[in-house]
Amino acid sequence: MITIDVTLKFSPLPLSVERKEAEDAEALYKKITEAMLSQSPSLIELTCEKQPDKKIAVLSDQISAVIISKKTGAAASGKVPGFFANLQGESTAHR
Repeated sequence: MITIDVTLKFSPLPLSVERKEAEDAEALYKKITEAMLSQSPSLIELTCEKQPDKKIAVLSDQISAVIISKKTGAAASGKVPGFFANLQGESTAHR
């Protein structure tokens, strides 16, 4: 499974959807980044292949980052995917 994390402005936690195929994940990543570059905001509707009933709708001008990553054992263990997982590990290591 490939995870696509969408981070919204003023929100510390990403919204995540998954794709089974790398080509589908890359196409969704491209769709989101193109919408982010657009001058006019648009509604982006996302669905998840792992959880077919999961639906997310976001305005493109509210997206601050999009991350694509292959799901690993660490993500399955309940850790936050993406860059925030690294920040959590660093903050506990300095104590």
